[in-house]
Amino acid sequence: MAFLSQILVPSSSSVKIFSVIAVIFLSHNVAAVTPATNKTTRAVFTFGDSIMDTGNNDYIISIAKGNFPPYGRDFVGGKPTGRFSNGKVASDFAAEMFGVKKILPAYLDPKLQLQDLLTGSVLSLPDQLDLFKKYKSKITAAVGNERTATILSKSISFLSMGSNDLAIDYFSTPLRSPHYDIPAYTDLMIESASNFLQELHALGARVIGVICIPPIGCLPAQRTLNGGIKRACYETGNQAATLFNSKLSLLIDSLNERLPEAHLMYLDSYSPALSLIQNPAQYGFEVVDKGCCGTGDLEIGPLCNKDTPGTCNDVSKYIFWDSFHPTEKAYRILTSIIFKGVKI
Repeated sequence: MAFLSQILVPSSSSVKIFSVIAVIFLSHNVAAVTPATNKTTRAVFTFGDSIMDTGNNDYIISIAKGNFPPYGRDFVGGKPTGRFSNGKVASDFAAEMFGVKKILPAYLDPKLQLQDLLTGSVLSLPDQLDLFKKYKSKITAAVGNERTATILSKSISFLSMGSNDLAIDYFSTPLRSPHYDIPAYTDLMIESASNFLQELHALGARVIGVICIPPIGCLPAQRTLNGGIKRACYETGNQAATLFNSKLSLLIDSLNERLPEAHLMYLDSYSPALSLIQNPAQYGFEVVDKGCCGTGDLEIGPLCNKDTPGTCNDVSKYIFWDSFHPTEKAYRILTSIIFKGVKI
C-alpha cells in the first residue's frame, strides 16, 4: 500500500519493481534473531517504496512529499517528517520489532552521522542496488571488509515490491496497460524482481524476506478511480496482485534452489491487509474505504495538505490515512503480522 516517493517514468524494457526507497537498520550483535527475541540482530536491510520512507522525500526532487501538515500530526512533536502517515510507518515498526530503535532517521538528512548508519537509517535514490553498493563501501571504510561481510551474511533483507507498478503504472496511468495485458505485465515484473534478488544475493545478502503485493484494488484511490458508483474494491486490481503473488512465490522457491546459501522467504501482506478491510471491527477500525485526510477519496501527497477541508477527528477508526497509505495504527498491526516469526 504505497505511492511513489519520486515520480519516475520507466523505460520500455523494465519496470521499477521497488520504486525508490531503501531502508537499512543495524545493530551491533552477531547471531540470528526473530522478532520474538530481539536480542541478536546484526543487521536488517529493507528495500521498498513510500510505506518505508521516513523523510528522504524532503531531500529529493519529487511532487510526492509528506513533509507538510497534516502528515505527521500524531508523530513525536506533532510535526511532519516526510512519513506518508499521521505517525510512524512500516520501517519504524520493523526496526522496533527487531530491537534496533523506535524511530529511523532519513539517510539523506544532512545531519546524519556515522553512528546513525551503524544503528539505523533510511536510504532513498532511484537505483536502490547502486545505493546499497555505496552504503556497503561506506561501512567497509568504517569497519573493514571482514566485519562488513559478517554483517551482510548474518543479516536479513526485507523487500516490499510491486504495488506501485500495478496500482500506479498499470491501473492509474496509461504507462503500461496499452502495451501489456496483465499476465504479460506481471511476467515482466517477475523478471525484474528476479534480477534484483540475484544482484542483492551477489552483493552478499543471504536471508531475504520478500513482501508480496497487498489488495491494491481496495485502496481508497482505486475504489474511486475503478470501483464504480459504489466505490467497491476493484477486483481486477486484486486479481492482478494475486497473479503476481503466485508467480513471486514460485520465483522464490526457484531462487532458493539455485542460489548458494540463499534463504528467501515469501511474506504474505495480501491476506492480513484484506482481513483488516473485510473485518475492521476485529481490529478496532470502522472506516475502510476512505482516507482520514480530506474527502478520503483521492487525496495524497500535495492534495493532502493544510488547506484540504479537514481531516477526520478520530484517526484510530481509519485503516487509511490518505487514499494510498495506512494510518500509524494500521501500519503497526500489519507489520506485527507480516514479520511475526521471521527467522534468520
